[in-house]
Formats: sequence, C-alpha cells, structure tokens
Amino acid sequence: MNEAMNTHGAFSWNELATTDMAAAKKFYGELLGWTIEAMQTESMGPYAMAKVGGEEVAGMRSLTPDDGDMRPAWGACVTVDDVDAIALRVKALGGTICVPPTDIPKVGRFTLIQDPQGAMLSLITYTEEAKNSSM
Repeated sequence: MNEAMNTHGAFSWNELATTDMAAAKKFYGELLGWTIEAMQTESMGPYAMAKVGGEEVAGMRSLTPDDGDMRPAWGACVTVDDVDAIALRVKALGGTICVPPTDIPKVGRFTLIQDPQGAMLSLITYTEEAKNSSM
C-alpha cells in the first residue's frame, strides 16, 4: 500500500495527459528507466502505468475531445480525507472548482481545483480497494 494514499495532504499520484501515448511511453521509459505497462480503464480508455522497481509511480492517458484544447501536461494529485468537504472549502477560500467531485471506478473520488492565483491541482479520496491494490 502507498502510505501517501492514506495521508491527508500528501502528494499521492502523478499523471500525464498526452496527445501521443506511444511517444510519451518511449520517451519517459528511456529517459527515466521506467517500465511502462498498458492497461484498459473503464472511465478513461487506454491507460499506461509507469513503474520503478515494480512500484507504480505514475499514469499516462491520451487527451480526448472532452479535454477541449488542453495541452499535454503532467498533473499531480493530493490525498484528502473527504473530497466533497474539501471542495466546499476551496470555494470558501477563493478557489475555483474546475471539475466537480467525480467518481473514478475502483480508484476513488477526485476534483480538479484552481487556486486564487491560477495554479491547478487534483484532490482525491481513494477507495479502500485502491488503497489495498498495488497502485
């Protein structure tokens, strides 16, 4: 189990959204020595897991039309105890909810926020299933 998945406020996941999954897998695999494993997800379609020493450290997904004109980018995810409650605090503190709290099957519930200065960050509450997986 990844301890960060249980720790409120801990960075717990990194994910690349890209226009060219094959090129990204090749680039990061060679650059960082990652082992890249393809998988299929229920909600995002094709996905790739990046591993170091057998431990999952990041994910990669293809940008879709639903992403609008988003450019390829890495995103970080921070664990929170209750994503719905924290989303209410974001608004109260002057931030913006870019993606409302949304379920990711078998993973958890996340939201994408923007702070008052414009920086974006994903917040997530993991399911017990995800906490107990190899993720």
